[in-house]
This record gives sequence, structure tokens and C-alpha cells, in this order.
Amino acid sequence: MARRRKGRSVNGILLLDKPLGISSNGALQKVKYLFEAAKAGHTGSLDPLATGVLPVCLGEATKFTQFLLDADKCYRATFRFGMATVSGDADGEVTRDSGAPELTEAQVLDVMDGFRGDIDQVPPMFSALKHQGQPLYKLAREGLEIERKARPVTIHSLALVEFRSGEFPEADLVVHCSKGTYIRTLAEDIGQRLGCGAYLSVLRRTAAGPFKEDQSVTLGELQSLREKSGLDQLDQLLLPMDAGMTHLAALHLEEDLAFYFCRGQAVMVPQVYRQSEEGDIVRVFEMSQPLPQLLGVGEVTEDGRVAPKRLVVR
Repeated sequence: MARRRKGRSVNGILLLDKPLGISSNGALQKVKYLFEAAKAGHTGSLDPLATGVLPVCLGEATKFTQFLLDADKCYRATFRFGMATVSGDADGEVTRDSGAPELTEAQVLDVMDGFRGDIDQVPPMFSALKHQGQPLYKLAREGLEIERKARPVTIHSLALVEFRSGEFPEADLVVHCSKGTYIRTLAEDIGQRLGCGAYLSVLRRTAAGPFKEDQSVTLGELQSLREKSGLDQLDQLLLPMDAGMTHLAALHLEEDLAFYFCRGQAVMVPQVYRQSEEGDIVRVFEMSQPLPQLLGVGEVTEDGRVAPKRLVVR
């Protein structure tokens, strides 16, 4: 007999402004507790030293986290030059502190030119990537170094906002990048190219896919709202389950086709045959009153039908 989950059946996406000094999973668990949710998941980790936009999916919305994991991200970051740490950020043991008092803004701008567009990055040892089932960061803490293959990422834009000279110069940057980009590694690689070393001292995620920082709420705000107004008001903060995949075409099915789609069968829809290609992923809704109901996502087949890929349990 299947074990029942504890908690409420609540579905949607919460945009959390993750605070400093807590892991993404720690923040997720706090949100899950405040909402008394039976199921929750986040869509891309932020290190404890990072703050900013962390979309948290509750309930059936967890079935669509991949679309946000695959989305572009935007960050505000501070790189500190003339120093390096074992982890590439302010949390790690210092491995170099020779300083870089002669470093200029022009030198930084010149090197940044080589880090725009499609580049290769070697993932850091202090990351959640796994080697033989073990997270790399656990192996790193044991003093182990595992060979990692470089991976392609895209830096869509990289802009210098402010440069502060001194013994250990600092640069504030704005980065728009593809999934899988490590800003710590970007700092280290730029520091290495300059010949003085660098590490990431401050990081804030300002956007994740379509979601922006001004849409997010803090844990403190959630706690206060829960105490004053209860769960109903918390639920009003949730975005629809498909809010992270509005870039996908929407398909609306009549009741009879929705019936078969929800039972795992591919359905033929003329509009798909005309407008989509094999392999396209579409959002699928049932045309109902007062609002269409999300059924899940489907994949367009070779003959123009739509086959269920992820279904919402209703």
C-alpha cells in the first residue's frame, strides 16, 4: 500500500528571494513548512553565499522544474582580484593573496571580451555535480581532486558596472548566461587570464528564466503573512504551474480529447499539425469554465498527434 504524503495538496510556483547564509535546500524546506505543502522542489541551486531569485515549485508544479533548470539566468556579481580561494568564492580557504595594485579597469575590460558568447568551462570541484554517485563538493572537502571535462556554456552578455582599484581591486559585473554556467569559475578564469587570480565575493541572482527579482518574496515576508493572514493569503502568492514555460505553445483541448490525453493517449489536433513540428513540446489545457485547466505538457509526434509527456494529477 502506497504511503500517503503529509501536508497539503497545493500547486504552483513561489518566487523566493533566497537569503544569505542558507542553502537552496534549506530555503526550500522552510517554504515547504510555511505552506504545509506535501511536495516541493527548487529549480537550480544557489550557494549559501548567494542571494536572489529561487523559484520553488509546489505540488504538481514539481513535474515541470526542468523547464526552469534549462532557462537562462542573470546575476549581479563582485569579483575580487589579487586573491584566490580553493572554492572560487569567499567561503573557501585562501590559496593566493599577492594582491594586484597595478590592475586597471581597462585591463579587466579587455580580458572580459574573451568571455562573451560560447565558451568552455571546467566545473568547479566545489559543486553538486556527481562522480560515481558522490557530489564533487564532498570529495573536495576530503582533499580529493577529480578530473572534470570542460562543458560548453553561453555568456549572452557580460558588463562591467563599477571598478574599484586598490591592493585587492574589485569589479561589479552583470552577467546573463545559459544554464550550467558557474559564476565562480568565470571569476577564476578571468583572474587567471589577468595573471593575478580572482574569486567571487558577492553573488545575487536577479532573474531565472522569465522571473525577476522584483517579483520575489523573502522568508521573513512569508512568515509574517502566515502569522497574520494564514495559508489562504500565502496561496495567493503562487504563480500558475505553467508560469515557467510560457515560451511553449499552448494547446486547448475539448473535453473528449482531454479525456483521452489524461489517460496517456496521443490525440490528433489539426492546429498542431499545421503549426508544429515533430518533437515540439506544448502546454496542454482543457477548455473549461471559468478558466482553462492545465493538463500537462505533450510532445508532437511524427504524424502530428500530441502524446502526453508530463500529466497533472487532478
